[in-house]
Amino acid sequence: QVQLVESGGGLVQPGGSLRLSCAASRSISSIPAMGWYREAPGKQRELVAEITSIGLTNYLYSVKGRFTVSRDNAENTVYLQMNSLKPEDTAVYYCNAGDSVISIRSMTRLFGSWGQGTQVTVSS
Repeated sequence: QVQLVESGGGLVQPGGSLRLSCAASRSISSIPAMGWYREAPGKQRELVAEITSIGLTNYLYSVKGRFTVSRDNAENTVYLQMNSLKPEDTAVYYCNAGDSVISIRSMTRLFGSWGQGTQVTVSS
């Protein structure tokens, strides 16, 4: 198990940028996969970006080229750099960890409990 705390959200205008952080309570170097998710009002939680222990990444189609996921094992933190933000990116963003990319994608066998997330609002 691992405790995860998300931060970095806020209100930003369309076209703006934010960097989200996901701080873990223990070392993440051995965690096979981590993911960033979002949940917009009235919609199901969806996987936005994933990163493996060796740095392989994958993204939701609608954020490709705009979002970048990275992990700093020394800081036990995973980041989500979000550029060219759009109103449809508005959501609560969460992170979690799993034993494989299948775990991350299916939201099963996850290591962390869902935290409060961090609110991202894109609006003029």
